[in-house]
Amino acid sequence: MLTVWTLPGIPEITAGADLVGLIADAAGDTLRDGDILVVTSKIVSKAEGRFVTADDREDAITAETVRLVASRTSDTGHTTRIVENRLGIVAAAAGVDASNTPEGTVLLLPEDPDSSAQRIAAGLRLRLGVEVGVIVSDTLGRAWREGQTDSAIGAAGIHVFEDLRGTTDAEGRPLVVTLPCVADELAAATDLVKGKAARLPVAVVRGRADLVGPLDLPGARSIVRPAERDMFHRGADEAYADGYAAGAASVSD
Repeated sequence: MLTVWTLPGIPEITAGADLVGLIADAAGDTLRDGDILVVTSKIVSKAEGRFVTADDREDAITAETVRLVASRTSDTGHTTRIVENRLGIVAAAAGVDASNTPEGTVLLLPEDPDSSAQRIAAGLRLRLGVEVGVIVSDTLGRAWREGQTDSAIGAAGIHVFEDLRGTTDAEGRPLVVTLPCVADELAAATDLVKGKAARLPVAVVRGRADLVGPLDLPGARSIVRPAERDMFHRGADEAYADGYAAGAASVSD
């Protein structure tokens, strides 16, 4: 049985905060071997001091952008940019967050979410004497589907995939491509109890101890699809414009 609950009592996080200590205090003696903690990336970023002064959020988005995937301007004049950020994550606004931050600042994603998850997992294992896994989550949109869900952007001590390739389904047929991203599934599940405005940034998942393992397991960076296997590298309008320009150039040559 899968059980998911939040850890109340975690205060507003400021730069330099001891996340391991705060999470350990909130958990008390409730954690067991095989539990998985999902930590909202915002408190990780705040503890790591990832604030930047930015009167214009758009400037911060530009600074964090490696590649523009798509850009659309609404009837109201607001422009949404889908970009690849320096972590390789494709998301709206490069993950730059202007909500619940001091006036005149925005919050960037953690510098290295996998390393952040590893520090938290290692600290909790040492302090509490339990073998736990840690996921750092962030809210992302999905291509072709409305709305957002939480996804794993950092992970440590947990298998981020459940590889079912080579096994068989209930009818005995071989599974060839089935590779559930369980880290994303767990991140989304915990968002159901954490909420977006309840100030409950950490949740615990119990019931998937089979996913917990050494701290040096591949992190969430391994979830990002390599460019050579990315079939949707550009937005539709951008891809059309690139093709049109390439065709025009070949005709002129």
